Amino acid sequence: MIGPGFFAVIEVTAAERAADRPGDEVVSDPDVVMDRAVDVPVAPEVVWPWLVQLGKNRSGWYLTRRVERLIPARNRAIRRIDPQWQSLAVGDVVPDWGGKHETFEVLALDPGASIVYGSQRGKTKLTWTITVVPTVTGTRIFFRLRLAPIKRPWLANSVGDFFDALTIRGMANGLRERLADTR
Repeated sequence: MIGPGFFAVIEVTAAERAADRPGDEVVSDPDVVMDRAVDVPVAPEVVWPWLVQLGKNRSGWYLTRRVERLIPARNRAIRRIDPQWQSLAVGDVVPDWGGKHETFEVLALDPGASIVYGSQRGKTKLTWTITVVPTVTGTRIFFRLRLAPIKRPWLANSVGDFFDALTIRGMANGLRERLADTR
């Protein structure tokens, strides 16, 4: 059984923060960069299918049952691997909850290793990269958000950083539940 400490959203190290990630060149001079990491004690091939199917009108954005009870049923994320969402390709457009017309486009895909999403929100260009790295004890998943230009970087680095951390923690805990349910 996977226990409550199965997923811990942890701060990345200075070396990890400085490391190049796929997609960094898309927003080459970002005003804001947010890095998160999650360690999971399962192999990358177990985690990867869950990451590939993320997104609005796909599997959803994972949250825990406790939180999802507060969301209309039609907006809840699925709790299984769905074969229809396992084929993700460069150029695919994935709707996002950021607004009625907000989307992510798959800019780069290295199956089993990384997904680079890109979007334009007003004048701001952003990338969101998910990188999967095998470790001795399982898998380390990196999430990197890069934005530019940003009118008020201090606001993005404070309030935006808080909401990014909350979102990644919620997704990590929702993913934890789903992995535990499939064991």
